[in-house]
Amino acid sequence: MEGVHTHFLWIDWAVLTAYLLVTTWIGHALRGKQSTMQDFFLAGRSLPWPAVSGSIVATEISAITFVGVPGMVFAAGGDFTYLQWGIGSLMARFIVGVYFVRVFYERGIFSPYDYMQSRLGAGARAFTTALFFVGSILGQSVRLLVTALILWTVTGLAFEWCIVIIGVFAIGWTLMGGMTTVIWTDVIQFFVFIGGGLLAFGVLMFNIDGGFAAFLAEAGAAGKLRLLDLSTDPNVQFTLWVGLLAMPFQNVAAFGTDQLNAQRMFCCRNAQDASKAIIASSVSLLVTVLMLAVGAALFVYYQQHAPTPAEAALFAKDTDSVFPVWITTVIPPGLSGLILAGAFAAAISSLDSALAALSQTSMALWHGKDGLEAADQRRLLRQSRFAVVGWGIALILVAVGLQAVRGQINLLSLAFGMVTYTYGPMLAAFLLALSPVRRDIRGIVIGTVLSVLLVLWARPDLYNVLAAFGAITAEQAAAFRPKINFAWLYPITCLLTLACGIVLGRKPPTPRAA
Repeated sequence: MEGVHTHFLWIDWAVLTAYLLVTTWIGHALRGKQSTMQDFFLAGRSLPWPAVSGSIVATEISAITFVGVPGMVFAAGGDFTYLQWGIGSLMARFIVGVYFVRVFYERGIFSPYDYMQSRLGAGARAFTTALFFVGSILGQSVRLLVTALILWTVTGLAFEWCIVIIGVFAIGWTLMGGMTTVIWTDVIQFFVFIGGGLLAFGVLMFNIDGGFAAFLAEAGAAGKLRLLDLSTDPNVQFTLWVGLLAMPFQNVAAFGTDQLNAQRMFCCRNAQDASKAIIASSVSLLVTVLMLAVGAALFVYYQQHAPTPAEAALFAKDTDSVFPVWITTVIPPGLSGLILAGAFAAAISSLDSALAALSQTSMALWHGKDGLEAADQRRLLRQSRFAVVGWGIALILVAVGLQAVRGQINLLSLAFGMVTYTYGPMLAAFLLALSPVRRDIRGIVIGTVLSVLLVLWARPDLYNVLAAFGAITAEQAAAFRPKINFAWLYPITCLLTLACGIVLGRKPPTPRAA
């Protein structure tokens, strides 16, 4: 890494700084009135659906897609088969847009957890909110870590300081105007990171000898453009069957039960607009295609233009560094600042959204819906802003802790894997609430405990921690862990938790309004 940051010149800093300042000014100008909790967390339910849809895409993409996807394609054996997971994403958006949204708007609620309380009892909201807290902190801290990797690459600052700087920007933008600022800055960032991706691909085509035709020929010959994998091996990560059968569970949970995404739908004017917003957000798959193409182009570029020994050593250790290093060392001055702005756009749009969702759900859990409506709104707004800061600090601290495993685990797998612990049980709780079977939360809690133990057994996270302390060896971990793609854990844990909820749950108290 030594010396890479010297390629990031004053003009790049000027472009990046201008982007941050302009976006901050626009977010401040569009913040609207902030007199109630509904203004701060739901934008007064007044935003147009195209803006909400763009915000959903911006939140979903994050720096994981901007950096992790190109690095994954560049790596040995990397190809376009990741796109098969998009099938489950498309299916999920239509399910949530057609069925879940109607349920949300019929009851006038503020989160999926309010709905679960109305159907399963008061404990349901507390339990599912806690699951959201855990999944969001783990998943979003990985996204913060990825963005810090970019900043570290171009500046040479201490990695921990890079994490803090990005976290502070996310906190500041969220505090400025709540969800109104979050969504409108997301819209700006949506166009910035798409522009950054297109610019990167264009520069790559210009620098590849033979241009686009050579790119297709060389990437195709290396297998980088392979799209379909019909393997039935449960240990293969990206297959058509995973996209069709496993990822719908993950994506329905993400869009329908994770407040990070659901909160945006509550900002729309009515249920019809909310449905349009979530279904139209399917355009995010085109962004994924773009970043897959960037990864394949990076592979061809470095086949033609060999990296320096220091760069080659870094790429061998961590392919997530490939795109940031290329941006810093190859892109002409000024343009590299613009592409880096795209990476920051992707990152902060996810982080400020997470802070808003975490703060809203914690306030609802602390006060209850009736308490929120009866309390002094100025005091609630002040508490909400304190909650944003508190959750921001928590994200920063967890990201610093995850830095210890960054070189051992692919960041794309880590980001998806963190929510494996919570998405299945959260979706099971929501499906139980939707079903005509009347049960309380007890069976869901039991099923969740069993699911978490199953995920701990199947995923590498626990084994990495034990190995770091010398408790086990890599050979022992490999012998004990089952050989299964973690994506299958989404349907397995969902169905396991749902079965426990139906069989072991008790009849809940008389339903009351959320």
